[in-house]
Amino acid sequence: MNHRIAIYPGTFDPITRGHEDLVRRAASLFDHLILAIAESPAKQPRFTLAERVEMAREVVGDIPNLEIVGFNCLLMRFVRERGAKVVVRGLRAVSDFEYEFQMAGMNRSVYPDVETVFLTPGEQYMFISATMVREIARLGGDVAKFVHPTVEKRLRANHTA
Repeated sequence: MNHRIAIYPGTFDPITRGHEDLVRRAASLFDHLILAIAESPAKQPRFTLAERVEMAREVVGDIPNLEIVGFNCLLMRFVRERGAKVVVRGLRAVSDFEYEFQMAGMNRSVYPDVETVFLTPGEQYMFISATMVREIARLGGDVAKFVHPTVEKRLRANHTA
């Protein structure tokens, strides 16, 4: 049986409408999609891994062929452990492509059987980044159109604490 498993990895700190758009579209392309949320301590995420996993479940947990998990190892090790053959990455701009292209080449050298598939979000989400959303929220701005309402609520609580 040829079961197409794809992994969409990232820090998702927090999950944005752009991420949500890509998850929903990627889930329609594969038999099983794993939203793999990286612990990423070097990035000093604003939310804990458990909080980011919980937010993702609140936002996209309704997708039947989606599994949402946290991980804290080398991505290619995680991909191999899960039996995936595709890594999904989102691209917003040319600057994203340069970094992602380099990363895809490195990943292919480690695990040649894995392909990287690039998806672009809908044009209404092209400019959204989790970094910008965190900064707007930190400064008391309105992030309602960039994130799901449950994420907005957590951002507000996180920045008033």
